[in-house]
Amino acid sequence: MRLCFLERGSTTRCPLVQNREVRVKTLLQTVLLAVAAAALSGCQFDVLHPAGWVGAQQRDLLVISTLLMLIVIIPVLFMAVYFPLKYRADREDKSDYEPEFAHSNKLEAIVWGGPIVIILVLGWLTWVYTHKLDPYRPLDVAAEPIEVEAVSLDWKWLFIYPQYGIASVNELAIPEGRPVNFRLTSSTVMNTFSVPALGGMIYSMAGMETKLHLIADETGTFAGRSAHYSGPGFSWMTFDTLSMEEGDFDAWVEKARADGAELTRASYLELEKPTIAEPVHFYASVTDGLFDRIRGMCVEEGQICMDQMMMIDEQGGGGLDGIALEPLFEYDEKRAVDGFGNLLPSSEESAQNFSDIDDAYLLAMLKSDPDLLCRTTPEQTNGY
Repeated sequence: MRLCFLERGSTTRCPLVQNREVRVKTLLQTVLLAVAAAALSGCQFDVLHPAGWVGAQQRDLLVISTLLMLIVIIPVLFMAVYFPLKYRADREDKSDYEPEFAHSNKLEAIVWGGPIVIILVLGWLTWVYTHKLDPYRPLDVAAEPIEVEAVSLDWKWLFIYPQYGIASVNELAIPEGRPVNFRLTSSTVMNTFSVPALGGMIYSMAGMETKLHLIADETGTFAGRSAHYSGPGFSWMTFDTLSMEEGDFDAWVEKARADGAELTRASYLELEKPTIAEPVHFYASVTDGLFDRIRGMCVEEGQICMDQMMMIDEQGGGGLDGIALEPLFEYDEKRAVDGFGNLLPSSEESAQNFSDIDDAYLLAMLKSDPDLLCRTTPEQTNGY
């Protein structure tokens, strides 16, 4: 072993110590690079490599906007380094120093003109692409569209295919080259439907309906998920989007019909109960109008639908007779969960039956009977 001896007061460092520090520094850099590589290994760049027309348009807007903003950012970064070095206080040549300098029209034109032009161009691009990619606007494609009714549940996705009378949980299958018209709603809290490879992301909300139009230009399996935190099972609220050729899609439909159960109002209420990591399964048949009842939050027998409730509110409310019907208008209490996703017990229901209602006009509104509504007149029972 070679030892290093230095004179007292010497500023020279021992070569052995220097070599050891270099090795430690190199090792730390290697570890940091390995950690960074491992962290990035799970990243998917679907936004920059889309598989559908909508995603490609959104990618183009993102790239164009970034390049336009770099027109300002790159010169600013350059000048942030160049000017401090050029005009530093200890420079030898100070002949360009002008202590009386106060204003320059050229500099003002460059500083303000460039960003203004970029903002105008960005505004025009945003306006064009906002209307072109309106999620409610059907795609201008000649092929026959496929209709999908998507419902976000705790914590899973239900996809209903009204054209085929089937449904699937946590698996979305679509034929390549055909536009997909989505109707979306939620059974409980707000969620977002997102398939980055196909483009677009839109909210699903309880008691409301949103729309989205997508298309897959190539076959493959694309990741989909809820992009809005919704509780303890959020991390498992994912699904695969299978883009298939027409023949493979038809085979998938037949598989769902062969292996699936029946999706009735009763079986939906069981499916609606909170679960985590729900496996993929299918339904061979779906009760007519189920999606509209889910959106109206009235799948359960005797529950008042949201459109009926709004009609009653528009007519002035249920009056004193409506007080006893309060449980029929309550929705959130039956869906309350604790921090672990378990349903909380609801209070005992005490609503009376329709047969106990004396107000004929209120009864007509609850039953959504237009003929009965026309034969009755509203009575002032609000007690005012």
